[in-house]
Amino acid sequence: MSISEYAQKMIEKDEVFKDISELKETLWINDKLLPFEMTDGLCQLVVSDADIADAADRLLRFAPYIRKCFPETEAAGGLIESPLSAIENMQKALGEAYDVEIPGKLFLKRDSDLPIAGSVKARGGIYEVLKHAEDLALEAGLVTTDDNYERFADDDLKEFFGHYTVQVGSTGNLGLSIGIMSAFLGFKVRVHMSADARQWKKDMLRSKGVEVIEYEDDYSAAVLEGRRQSDLDPSSYFVDDENSLPLFLGYAVAASRLRKQFEEQGIIVDSDHPLIVYIPCGVGGAPGGLCYGLKRIYKDDVHVFFCEPTLFPSVLIGMASGKDNEANVSDFGISGMSAADGLACASPSGLVTRLDRNLLSGDFTVRDAVLFDYMRMLMDTEDIFIEPSSCAAFSGPLGLMKYEAGRDYLASHGLDSEKLANSTQICWATGGRLVPEEIREQYANTHL
Repeated sequence: MSISEYAQKMIEKDEVFKDISELKETLWINDKLLPFEMTDGLCQLVVSDADIADAADRLLRFAPYIRKCFPETEAAGGLIESPLSAIENMQKALGEAYDVEIPGKLFLKRDSDLPIAGSVKARGGIYEVLKHAEDLALEAGLVTTDDNYERFADDDLKEFFGHYTVQVGSTGNLGLSIGIMSAFLGFKVRVHMSADARQWKKDMLRSKGVEVIEYEDDYSAAVLEGRRQSDLDPSSYFVDDENSLPLFLGYAVAASRLRKQFEEQGIIVDSDHPLIVYIPCGVGGAPGGLCYGLKRIYKDDVHVFFCEPTLFPSVLIGMASGKDNEANVSDFGISGMSAADGLACASPSGLVTRLDRNLLSGDFTVRDAVLFDYMRMLMDTEDIFIEPSSCAAFSGPLGLMKYEAGRDYLASHGLDSEKLANSTQICWATGGRLVPEEIREQYANTHL
């Protein structure tokens, strides 16, 4: 596969992009990162603090419905939330295995265990479906915002939603969150799934009454065709992972939830106690919203890095080139299938590359093979299972100390050894809870 002209220029200019074209693990530092105060005004013109607060309020309105219909949310009062777990044994094992000292305290944000959909997509995906259902019901005069939203479990509303269709293109986890929630509300659902999608995810969706349409092409093709089919049907609503503000807002709400967990665990975040977060990244919707929400709260005291497969560094390329959603990994001569199915997106979300352009600290790339090593290590040290694609996050705390670019970043941001010793580092686990036991065993025995 040939390398495009713009990609060739980037390769000649910076060794990082040569690594990318050769499928080597690397770290790109975002040279467009700005101090938060310089980005605040422009960002709020697109997604304001009021927008995020409105999304949080909507999720609270739906909490009685979620609590009633999904008993696993009982303890959280109908909120879809995950634990924040210290992983000291994993931190030690990683450091010893790769001869890297990981400073501070390492945590796992376990969105892999989120109720209902078992992945980070339960945040944005379920939020957008709930918002769409609310919009339809309000417009039809079937509910008011003052009602108890347990009303959404009533048969007449399910019958009403049955006249409408929800569609989405997905590599897997977004499809699960959209499919499960939409079908439960009563919508007809069509999930367009790319070639990278796992069979068990397709089977699970079909068991919920969801129509699954399979493609032999990649994620972008599934999204394109899903959008086209939805546009032909006036009663159909398309959840657009590449451009959706409701999805983005659902993810952004996570930051205020995390702040509450910090308060409960006595975790301080300030200039002397920095927060460093590593998020697996596919098309960019979930990590983009998480990054945005975290920066709104913690400003320059939080440093957010994305982690992408060497086969699909689409957000990195989109941001670094300035081509945004017009960038494609094939421009760098990259092709192939990734074991990190949830991250297998050849082109990024233009919404995310533009909104997070001045907020993201950098982007790590990681080989498929080590994802399974990280996965086994987490199981052995903490007895926690997460999907291989989730394990991309562990490339972050290792790489930040290993790569010269990482050490330069720390120095340029005043993150000296004392501050790093007081730091909180979070690897964001993005999927795992719904993986069947036989698939977990297959993963555990996979050596690439």
